[in-house]
Amino acid sequence: MPASLADQPRGSEAATLAIALGANLPSRCGGPIATLIAVRPLLEASLHQWGQGLSSGPTGFRWSPLFETEPVGGPPGQPPYVNAVLVVDGLVAGLGADGARAAAGEALLEQLQALEHDFGRERQARWAPRSLDLDLLWWGDLSCHTPRLQLPHPLWRQRDFVLAPLAALAGLAPEPGCAVIALAGRPGWPEQLG
Repeated sequence: MPASLADQPRGSEAATLAIALGANLPSRCGGPIATLIAVRPLLEASLHQWGQGLSSGPTGFRWSPLFETEPVGGPPGQPPYVNAVLVVDGLVAGLGADGARAAAGEALLEQLQALEHDFGRERQARWAPRSLDLDLLWWGDLSCHTPRLQLPHPLWRQRDFVLAPLAALAGLAPEPGCAVIALAGRPGWPEQLG
């Protein structure tokens, strides 16, 4: 994985925040693609709102193309997922102690879970099908291990549904053998593999 996306220099003032998006059940908006298209502007607005509490809010949003992926874990017979990654640039990481930054991360997690709930997410079995899944992958060099939030996400480097969108953001094709299908761009989600 390109270091420019995955690794932030220690002590860096500006940091990236990465969020994985996925869905494999219909929501109030329709199927998984419609759900991700509908949540996109709401997620940006939520991140702007959350970022106002920091010393510097988001300065840019980089969206990956959409990918279709097979489910990982969970009950058998699930439909495929539609996945993407959002990388948010410019969030100042220098909020003081990691405890203050962890609290800010948990506040963001609450906003993400509220969005999931608005799109019909029900938390039942682990890795069960879902109408919307929003996972924090990392926020700069923050290391956070609380009962609610682990940053960086402990499994992101093991998931094709995260690695393929990150590779696309870096201008690379998914790794050979990666079990993903790139979807064509469309209104509301114009990004596609170039």
